Amino acid sequence: MIKFTDDFLTGIDLIDNEHRQLISMLNEINDRMLDGADVRTEGMKLLNGLRDYAARHFADEESYMESISDPELAGQKKAHRAFVDRIEHTNFIGMNDETMTTAVLDLLDYMSRWLMHHILGSDTLIGKTVSPFAFTDKYKTGIELIDSEHQKLFDIMARVDALIHNDELYDRFDQIVGLINELNDYTHFHFNDEEKLMEEYHYSGLEAQKKAHRIFYDELDRIDLDQVDDDQEAYLEDLLKYLMNWLSGHILGMDKKIHDER
Repeated sequence: MIKFTDDFLTGIDLIDNEHRQLISMLNEINDRMLDGADVRTEGMKLLNGLRDYAARHFADEESYMESISDPELAGQKKAHRAFVDRIEHTNFIGMNDETMTTAVLDLLDYMSRWLMHHILGSDTLIGKTVSPFAFTDKYKTGIELIDSEHQKLFDIMARVDALIHNDELYDRFDQIVGLINELNDYTHFHFNDEEKLMEEYHYSGLEAQKKAHRIFYDELDRIDLDQVDDDQEAYLEDLLKYLMNWLSGHILGMDKKIHDER
């Protein structure tokens, strides 16, 4: 038995209501089993009813997380698939009543524990985690052109991250190549704009900026697309980590100083 308490609340009405319904369904079947209801009737009801409702709930939850660009979406999808797989790989056919009773109770126990830990450990954080690719106020230089172009670079990297974790795509090579080319082209476009602007401002740190930009260019030029094809996920994760660390550090350590010499 699970009691839905305030600890389970996410603050999102749709998700909270569906969690209540899932818990209610589990508790109802548990009560019927304890009252001596037919195990085959309740077993199949558990398997079919919970499977269908959980699938609908997970779809609603993932859709909501996608709408707010929640950075934990990929992890949630994997957890949801694990839950559905457990249900789909449970087969009561051919079991006698005693064996089936044990199997139904085991499935009930798994579902109850999984749902409780998942809600408390994951779902209550929905909408509360800031994406590392979010262009927040701390990155703003106060120069509209630079800020808008930085945001575009962050957006491209966010798309790379989404691609890395999109397990529904078996072969992502062509899309990876497209994003790398887009990142390379836009980086050149942005640095050119930024350096022209610094020249107009007679910015004292222009040469240091140009050197830093060349380091970034060199890293992009070293991208080995054959290596990407061999191990797409690992290569992209390493590349993305470097690019994000470089860009965020560069903005905070160098670009924010440009505003002071306008």
